[in-house]
Amino acid sequence: WQLVESGGGLVQPGGSLRLSCAASGFSAGSSAIGWFRQAPGKEREALQCISSTGRESNVADSVKGRFTVSRDYALNTLYLEMNNLAPEDTAKYFCGSWEKSRCPYVSEDFYYWGQGTQVTVSS
Repeated sequence: WQLVESGGGLVQPGGSLRLSCAASGFSAGSSAIGWFRQAPGKEREALQCISSTGRESNVADSVKGRFTVSRDYALNTLYLEMNNLAPEDTAKYFCGSWEKSRCPYVSEDFYYWGQGTQVTVSS
């Protein structure tokens, strides 16, 4: 199995980035998948999960109104559109999944994890 994130980089405050998470090697099309991030010295934060049927979990308050998660079932790819980025959004962003259709009640239940892509917001 594989979860491969891409699209990270250095961006100025107020800028935008689009991250991708490509899933393969397991029944990704029938599995829930979600975006997470972790900044140095901080706990992992769940951003949003999308089930295999398109049902979305709640969006983290810290990114509500600025980040949008979408999913391309044909490509087995999850996207994270990030707008109006701020320095506090600096973190490693990664995706998680499991072989169940629904999103987990706690993110730690996911057992497939990508290596992540670094996002740095700085002027």
